[in-house]
Amino acid sequence: MKKKSLTIMLVFLIVLTLTMTGCGVKETSGESKGFIGISMPTKSSERWVNDGENMKKQFEELGYETDLQYAEDIIENQTAQIENMITKGVDVLVIAPIDDRSGLTSVLERANKRGIKVISYDRLIQHSEYVDYYATFDNFKVGVLQGTYIEEKLGLKEANGPFNIEIFAGSPDDNNAYFFFDGAMSILMPYIDSGKLVVRSNQMKFNQGATLRWDGALAQSRMDNLLSAYYSSERVDAVLSPYDGISIGIISSLRGVGYGSGDKPMPVITGQDAELASIKSIINDRQTQTVFKDTRELAKKAVEMADALINGEKAEVNDTKTYNNGKKIVPAYLLNPVSVDKTNYDTVLVESGYYTKDQLGQ
Repeated sequence: MKKKSLTIMLVFLIVLTLTMTGCGVKETSGESKGFIGISMPTKSSERWVNDGENMKKQFEELGYETDLQYAEDIIENQTAQIENMITKGVDVLVIAPIDDRSGLTSVLERANKRGIKVISYDRLIQHSEYVDYYATFDNFKVGVLQGTYIEEKLGLKEANGPFNIEIFAGSPDDNNAYFFFDGAMSILMPYIDSGKLVVRSNQMKFNQGATLRWDGALAQSRMDNLLSAYYSSERVDAVLSPYDGISIGIISSLRGVGYGSGDKPMPVITGQDAELASIKSIINDRQTQTVFKDTRELAKKAVEMADALINGEKAEVNDTKTYNNGKKIVPAYLLNPVSVDKTNYDTVLVESGYYTKDQLGQ
């Protein structure tokens, strides 16, 4: 009887040990290091889809649980989604705001009371003291690259000119748009002042060229009006466009009046974000240039910042002076953008694995 009882006990201990070992393995592999809320503006722009997916993937590879939401450019949606993330108990919020001037003040105050850290992503959240870090690209440099490209392609340093140019700006509710505009105009304005560049519409201020929500259809409509009013007999030599979606609208307008055919070549047209449609447009000699901002690297930086915060550490930054959101100077990490055109897209985009040749139709 004792022998039978001993045998039963041994079997029980073996089963218990195996069960606990199995549970231990399951717990280790499934245990979350933390919970991250990721709030992106919209799925209508390719770059925001890439940003969101890159962050989600990288966070989950490190063992974090994520909640990724897109607000479809509706401010009330984004606020409600962030409220829901707070209720779910996220540890860190990574937010690319739709309207970064609104500040999301109330919802971020609630997050702070819950001990939730906040990382502003690509666009700076305004008017809130509860933004811990800012991950972005050097936005002034983006504009400088665009302005410098026009300078070089038109040969403004050597040529007498004059060359006709029209100026487009980004969305007035996006803080980055002002940096892009100021960077570009820091290069172009001296040539406008000297007469080498002529803005026939005389629309050179940000608010005159602003394109709400970066809407390509609005840009196309404005370009239609400019061509009709100021270019019946003159040609456009260059168009400063801050973003690929706007560039596509501008190109549609220009092609509608014969640019890109015969003796009417396309103007120099800049852009930003290296969206797939625009890279194909560059290959086909319609758009001329774009500024590539590697969303994989920006996502990586945001993940590093969040990981540091959850572990009670300070995140790496390289700018502690530039980005004042109206309540505080937000410590930031700025990544470098890269100018891309037909001469280097293969090296910058294909060889780096950002796009494949198949995606580009090659």
